[in-house]
Amino acid sequence: MIEIVRGKERYHFESDWLSTYWHFSFDHYYDPKNVSFGHLRVFNHDFIKPGTGFPLHSHRDMEIITYVLRGELEHQDSQGNRGIIKPGEFQVMSAGTGITHAERNPSATEELELLQIWILPSAPSLPPRWEQRQFSLSARQDVLLPVVSQKPEGDALAINQSATFYVARLTKGRTLRHQLSGERAYLFVIEGGVELNQTPFSRWDSGRITGEPRLSITASETAELILLDLS
Repeated sequence: MIEIVRGKERYHFESDWLSTYWHFSFDHYYDPKNVSFGHLRVFNHDFIKPGTGFPLHSHRDMEIITYVLRGELEHQDSQGNRGIIKPGEFQVMSAGTGITHAERNPSATEELELLQIWILPSAPSLPPRWEQRQFSLSARQDVLLPVVSQKPEGDALAINQSATFYVARLTKGRTLRHQLSGERAYLFVIEGGVELNQTPFSRWDSGRITGEPRLSITASETAELILLDLS
């Protein structure tokens, strides 16, 4: 089964510095029918104005994955980590026993666009951890490139849960096939359009996939996507 949520149907919140689209119940938005999808707890699509961001705040017992789409994100945390995350780059922060961090758009002129995804960890009270890595456009061209995994291969980053994140940039007409590792998956179309098992998806549409272990993804136009194999 493929359950589609169209981009225009998603919950949207806007303040003087943040415009964000929340895929699941989060913060002041509460919907008991939309709390999570398996161990996927949060999927936020954020647009952050120049010179603004999230002040110091704390997390624990959560795997937090950030994917920068446009602009730059400055990160600093209580573990002494600090870095600038650029487009095409992923950050993994395992909050574990507790971590405090701040995130901001350091640019004076350019808007920041990112995805932030929270995954429930496989066990509580793990040691906090942080790392980031760049993935080139060519590396994800017409392939499902693994970028985050419990058992990472190649350049993929590690998380404490049985899930693998893939990104892809597809040429119009290109088809990719994927055998799921688990019972469910989550697809988000960042740009363009695709057909997933002949079901059409447009820009910013998401799909909750259950009971369909074999996926066929065809680009109806040039497309960017992220696929979460939630095993």
